Amino acid sequence: MISSLRYKPFYPWLVVALLWGVALLNYMDRQMLSTMREAMQVDIPQLQRAETFGVLMAVFLYIYGIMSPIAGIVADRSNRKWLIVGSLFVWSAVTYGMGMAHDYATLLALRAIMGFSEALYIPTALSLIADYHTGKNRSLAIGLHMTGLYTGQALGGFGATLAASKGWHTAFHWFGIIGICYALLLAVMLVEKKHEPSLEEPASEGRLSLPKSLLLLFSNVAFWILLFYFAAPSLPGWAIKNWLPTLFADSLNIPMAKAGPLSTITIAISSFIGVIVGGILSDKWVKKNIRGRIYTSAIGLGLTIPALLFLGLGQTLPAVVGAAVCFGIGFGIFDANNMPILCQVVPKKLRATAYGFMNMVGVFAGAVITQWLGKFKDEGHFGLGFALLGGAVLLALLLQLLFLKPKTTEK
Repeated sequence: MISSLRYKPFYPWLVVALLWGVALLNYMDRQMLSTMREAMQVDIPQLQRAETFGVLMAVFLYIYGIMSPIAGIVADRSNRKWLIVGSLFVWSAVTYGMGMAHDYATLLALRAIMGFSEALYIPTALSLIADYHTGKNRSLAIGLHMTGLYTGQALGGFGATLAASKGWHTAFHWFGIIGICYALLLAVMLVEKKHEPSLEEPASEGRLSLPKSLLLLFSNVAFWILLFYFAAPSLPGWAIKNWLPTLFADSLNIPMAKAGPLSTITIAISSFIGVIVGGILSDKWVKKNIRGRIYTSAIGLGLTIPALLFLGLGQTLPAVVGAAVCFGIGFGIFDANNMPILCQVVPKKLRATAYGFMNMVGVFAGAVITQWLGKFKDEGHFGLGFALLGGAVLLALLLQLLFLKPKTTEK
């Protein structure tokens, strides 16, 4: 009965709704740690040093980055439903386990396992959504899914509030239990979307071998441009995810219990606006201009550059919150169009693989910036570190506009 749902007109949007919940848990479970440092460092003294805390955040990113292309390759060759269900179950169990940790080494090991399991999700989910949604509403569907990530990021900001009232052990326990229960629901409701043959990819062609797949992907110049275009904005993107609560607390001189929710909710709401606007605009623009998605994404990146300057150098509530809103809207527009642009330059059977490699370079950039900003924080130049990231985004914006020229609206 459930499998017959995939033939209903509403089911593609039900897939987005189901995966929205997974996306929420994906970011909530990883993000809550960034706001709970003050509560946890009482029990685990190593977390008192910002650089050591940065290592704890970065180990997740390194493992996540290494696993991302592997996850994409596996997703293009297996049942994506069970990859999503399995990864959700594992990272939720890890979240529960973090509430039982009593030393830094255990936390480090659990964060590494979380990076392994969460890496399976994004390339797999975006590939599944792209298959269920055609070019006429693909950016909007991807954008709506991304709002789940932002909502999870915002709810993760309440980790500090919950830790202050109930204790950080309890916070991890409850979020872990919620994820395990949702994985069981997803196992029943989610249905795989099988690849359907097209004129460009007839059924007789079959599945490409791994060497041929990688050769086809990396011989594509447009894909190399996409790798840098994705990596450069990921520097401030991950900096915002991992360090924005701390930046708010420092710049505005407010406690982390207030800075966490204020920063994450601000980014979540503004990013929500960005992906909706970016999704609708992109889907309409691409019908009139083949580079419509690229131009839409460029608008988003352009908004993040001045936002980073004001985030890094601002000292007043209007300046810092206003910059965060501008960054969230711009990054949301950018986020909504990454997979749709990718669909214009790589074959359908390589979407998850390609996005896995994009995710890898983006996450490695994030791991580097997380540790780099930790050192800037210890040396007293935290805000300057944020402001300097605008240069990397500007370079990505110029490269995108000058050299990314797709020949089709989608593949």
